[in-house]
Amino acid sequence: MATLLLDSSVIFDHLNGRNGRTEFLAQLLDQGHMLACCAVNITEVYAGLRAGEEKGTAAFMDSLQCLPVTPEIARQAGLLWRDWRAKGKTLSYADVTIAAVALANRVPLLTDNRKHFPMAELKLFPLPE
Repeated sequence: MATLLLDSSVIFDHLNGRNGRTEFLAQLLDQGHMLACCAVNITEVYAGLRAGEEKGTAAFMDSLQCLPVTPEIARQAGLLWRDWRAKGKTLSYADVTIAAVALANRVPLLTDNRKHFPMAELKLFPLPE
């Protein structure tokens, strides 16, 4: 099966028990998929961490494969940001970096924020509604 890069929104939904994400992620694991994150996801998750959530959050985040943000990926993220800005669409640095990690590793991105990831070359893994 495939390695799937999780968008931070999916991680937040799982950690907060929303939108059936925990069950969906469990199904993906049962099907043999590997779930992954990157440094940007970790930063975003810990930036929103509330008191008392440390242990459960760390356990989940540590269960994910962590794909690195290399200098080449950082360059690609900067170019994505620049190119989309030139088209009149400003994307966040976090989102273009997550997209660049997915592209560099040739893995699908699991997200419910499709508008944040408009890159045609980026494969998005479908989420149930």
